[in-house]
Amino acid sequence: MTTFKKTRLASSMSLVLGALITSPVQAQESDNEIEAGNFEVIEVSGIRESLTKAMLTKKAASGVVDAISAEDIGKFPDTNLAESLQRITGVSIDRSQGEGSRITVRGFGPDYNLVTLNGRQMPAANIAATSASSSRSYDFANLASEGVSAVEVYKTSLASQPTGGIGSTVNLVTAKPLANPGRKATITAKGMMDGSTETGSSITPLVSGIYSETFNDDKFGIQIIGSYQERDGGQASAETGNGWYTIKGDGGDWGSLPRDGSFTNIPGPNDVYSTPRNLAYNFDEFSRTRTNGQLTLQYAPNDRITTSLDYTYSELEVQTQRQQLSTWFNGLPAYGEYTPGTNSEGSVMGPVIYADSTCCDVGLGTSDTSTYNENKSLGFNVEWVATDSLTLELDVHSSTAEAGPSNDLGTDNVVSAVSFDRVLTEVDYSQDFPVMDITYADGVNGLDPARMSTSGTSFRNSYMKSEIDQVQFRGNYFFDEGTITSIDFGITAMESKNRSAYSVAQRDTWGGYGTADDYPDDIFMQEDLPSRFDDVLGSNGADLEPFYYSSNMQDLIGAISAIAAANGETISPCGTRLCMDPNYQVDRRVTETQIAAYLQANMEFELAGKPVWVSAGLRYEDTDVESTALVPQFTTIQWSGANEFNAVIDGETFTTLNGGYDHFLPSLDFKMEMSEDWYVRASYSETITRPGYGDIQGGLTVNQLARFNGGTGNAGNPNLLPFESTNIDFSTEYYYGEGSYVSIGYFDKTVDNFIGSDTFVDTIFDLPTPFGGPRYDEAVAALGTDDAGAVLEYLRANFGDPVQGIPGEDPLLPITVTQAVNSDTSRSVDGFEMAVQHIFGETGFGVIVNYTTVDGDVTYDNYNTNKGEGVQNQFVLLGLSDTANAVLFYEKDEWEVRVAWNWRDKFLSGTVDGNGERNPTYVEAYDQIDVNVRYNVNENLELFVEGINVTGEYQRAHGRHPNMLMGIYDVEPRYNVGVRYSF
Repeated sequence: MTTFKKTRLASSMSLVLGALITSPVQAQESDNEIEAGNFEVIEVSGIRESLTKAMLTKKAASGVVDAISAEDIGKFPDTNLAESLQRITGVSIDRSQGEGSRITVRGFGPDYNLVTLNGRQMPAANIAATSASSSRSYDFANLASEGVSAVEVYKTSLASQPTGGIGSTVNLVTAKPLANPGRKATITAKGMMDGSTETGSSITPLVSGIYSETFNDDKFGIQIIGSYQERDGGQASAETGNGWYTIKGDGGDWGSLPRDGSFTNIPGPNDVYSTPRNLAYNFDEFSRTRTNGQLTLQYAPNDRITTSLDYTYSELEVQTQRQQLSTWFNGLPAYGEYTPGTNSEGSVMGPVIYADSTCCDVGLGTSDTSTYNENKSLGFNVEWVATDSLTLELDVHSSTAEAGPSNDLGTDNVVSAVSFDRVLTEVDYSQDFPVMDITYADGVNGLDPARMSTSGTSFRNSYMKSEIDQVQFRGNYFFDEGTITSIDFGITAMESKNRSAYSVAQRDTWGGYGTADDYPDDIFMQEDLPSRFDDVLGSNGADLEPFYYSSNMQDLIGAISAIAAANGETISPCGTRLCMDPNYQVDRRVTETQIAAYLQANMEFELAGKPVWVSAGLRYEDTDVESTALVPQFTTIQWSGANEFNAVIDGETFTTLNGGYDHFLPSLDFKMEMSEDWYVRASYSETITRPGYGDIQGGLTVNQLARFNGGTGNAGNPNLLPFESTNIDFSTEYYYGEGSYVSIGYFDKTVDNFIGSDTFVDTIFDLPTPFGGPRYDEAVAALGTDDAGAVLEYLRANFGDPVQGIPGEDPLLPITVTQAVNSDTSRSVDGFEMAVQHIFGETGFGVIVNYTTVDGDVTYDNYNTNKGEGVQNQFVLLGLSDTANAVLFYEKDEWEVRVAWNWRDKFLSGTVDGNGERNPTYVEAYDQIDVNVRYNVNENLELFVEGINVTGEYQRAHGRHPNMLMGIYDVEPRYNVGVRYSF
């Protein structure tokens, strides 16, 4: 087995292999050793080469860094970058439509991690389903892995690094032609097989290619990378999208359980329980098309100057069709059973069986959306070795990210077909899957197309565009002698612009539109329901609804348009045809101007006879914030459906607020070589993460959709301070063989200015609501019931339609306003990271095992209902969880096999549910197995098979109690079969 001769040799190898983070003093010594020939060449390829590169990057770094390197040009370990990142110690991922999307590092979620491309801060564009997105998180699904040569995850901070990630800074490194002299070209073709689709293509293509060549004695280089991928897939899910209503004790709150013996294990005065607001079965079909391209030109007229010009483009288009079977619950529990409570502090009870007598609609929602996410980046870089001691670099880039709808149907929509024959709904929550059983009116034998029409519709338009213009000037000065071996310095100027906007065109005809005769029976198609969930525990319940009906959105839109035309109605901004509203009701525009400067000294000396490397630096950042928001003006509240209330808009205006902050951010990295290839490290740094765009919006907005007991709104705070984290790391590593090492580390992060959400209740805009007013009281008295649907119909019949609040007569609607606030107290997160990477000599076998524990000093209290006058929501950091990975690989002769297992423990993902209630959402523990098999026919041709989630694991989320389902998602295995040819 080949071993390293000494530690500095490892640094030289990391330089040879392309690691970019070696300190200047190490680089100087490595050059001397290379000239003297004082090293052994390690001949490795494929997986072993990739692991060796990554290990040497980790070893050479002054702080805590992990990396993944491509096995060859255009050959990254996973097709999806996020799927590769989850193999790194302390990194876990969120998935969207079965693919890796965003990352969490050491328990800090996507918005706490900064992503750079070749050291440049990248913009990100995100869209939300029912609001304007405020997220800064980067979606790795947009970028193909073929153009990436390495991914570096910096878990400790250096003064030279941009700020924004208190979890980590992730740098994506792309290949450069002058780093790969000569002519190189590869082409890869895959057939992607996704068994989850019911209607799409069973095999879809992925084609990628790379061409790289240098000319004129390797002074000029060009590299072109292209990738095109299509994927058809599907997903079945069950969701309580509108959350749970939480109740403490035996009070008579909305939705309280009756105390007439109809429920088993009735809650006591000190128990906490919840009742569901709805349940939906969703059946999604999606088509994803990803296009990536990159052009890189390099020119090095001499050994001292290298210039680079690059353009990167990516676009992800997603088309999604959804069919839905849903029921609403309006707080009318009929019978059932709850888990036993203790009637004492901490007792939270969950439903086993819950039956609700809400009538009458069974929703058969249909959705059809097309969205795009487009990213562009143009950059120029020049490196100049001014003298033997001074290196200077200028880097400029202009980058944009934009996401929105691809057509006028919006980014999220629903046209709800409906049957008004429901009299009771029973749900069995005793297992992972909620079994819904609907009781229909006498004489009705289940869903019948002849009795179906439509009710309300909603077309939502979410849009975001981010732009970053950045100039960076960096320098390194090397000293020939002395303790200080080099000084790094630099200055950065950046302007970041973000626009996030949203509109909704909603028809509140939830009581029905037209008659069943207006809708041809043949536009509704019967579909088997149980078979869509046959992999999920509990889905074989005998009482599960046997079928649902699907429909084509255009058929429903056509039928609705015909009714509207016949009635002479305008039903949307497009007249008689349903569409989204291109005029935004929420429009937030934020400009952040940042100036930063840093100075870092790199030192080398001996301590107790041991070589020591120290990097000490200070970074100063000043940020000015200008935030402008469109603020709608509201006049009254309209009661439009049994549980649907809308704020009526009358005009709008923009308001602008300003804020800002500055920081001095120190960093200190210490590394000592205790003996040959055994290191100990210690790091201290201060870092920040900036607030979300919604938190710093320049005004107050009210959500148009309200409920009987109030509405919701959001208030911005441009003077909100960012998260400030004080970070301490201790670690030790032993590199005991070729590609083999063991490490253990401890980290502690103390976070100040914790940004959470708090709410206050106010009668903003003084909006009168007809609910609870004198007309409402008259209706209740006349009808002898407070059933919402019956009262609404009485008001329509006796006072006219629409039913709106009357100023001076009706009560004012309370608005629960959510506002971002800084916590006065600190929060701490700490944990351990352990990793082993071992190559079993020349056997071809190797193994990687790592485990990360994360603990916070604050956990969510499920017993705390977060209700009451002046009660604030709980401040809890989201995403904290333990993670583990195990990879077994074999690489010898023509064969390369890799089996990877990834596990993430349960974590808290949110503290406000889909209805705005202060309820937690926990994502349950999840693990997944992926398999890659490659066969090298010859040195140019490679065949491969990839399997993702080969055991077909599903994902589940719950609320305060495991029986309080928030969502369960059936995820099927995917397989890729392909060929790769190198020229």
